[in-house]
Amino acid sequence: MQAITFSDFFVADIMTSMSKVFSDLERSVCRMVNRQVATIAWFEADSVCGSHSVAIPIVLVFPYMCRFFQCLRQYKDTKERTCLFNALKYATAVPVIFLSALKYHVFPESWTDFYRPLWLISSVINSLYSFYWDVTRDWDLSVFTRIFKFKNPHICTNLLYGRIWVYYWVMGSNLVLRCTWTYKLSAHLRHNYLTVFTITALEIMRRFQWIFFRVENEWNKMTGKASLELSAMDKPIEEERLLGSASHNV
Repeated sequence: MQAITFSDFFVADIMTSMSKVFSDLERSVCRMVNRQVATIAWFEADSVCGSHSVAIPIVLVFPYMCRFFQCLRQYKDTKERTCLFNALKYATAVPVIFLSALKYHVFPESWTDFYRPLWLISSVINSLYSFYWDVTRDWDLSVFTRIFKFKNPHICTNLLYGRIWVYYWVMGSNLVLRCTWTYKLSAHLRHNYLTVFTITALEIMRRFQWIFFRVENEWNKMTGKASLELSAMDKPIEEERLLGSASHNV
């Protein structure tokens, strides 16, 4: 099998932002197949294509599972433990999705007293873990070097952005939007259409800025690796030159 490339997991990451889109598409197809379009069944939670459907959490979790198994495959190829921690990040979305879906399958008291607190805890964990990974791994914006101290920024950083406040903005907005994105992963909140639409629009903005910083980080890695390879190739030539000059002097 072919190894996982940057383009593979780059597209898969974008798919995680489209999980709600895939779920809505599945709901639309379901209603067309079952002839529930423009009928009262459209608003009934317990209809074939209503909010009770187990297909909703399955479709929502599918992009995260794709990314999860990509990370496991990367670990198999590279043996880097970072891949396992990355896989854990995507795994934290699973309880958020399925605990939310449980609202329609348990007693109201059980949901209020037990499952909803678990859903809230898992949502906080998923949001904070994802934010941490964005800043320290996907973007490689070390809090103690490239943001608050920011003494030696990369030349690409100056060319592409040029202002420190951009990094403050992207970190702050990413934290807020990571938290709000959990709202869209929750099946029991999908009936708040205006709120969901607003959060979806904000997620487009978050993912758009994520792409710029993610690509910059990958570019820095590629150019840094190329520079090291060139330095390694030039070193033997320089050593031969020095040895030649030394023997000539002798």
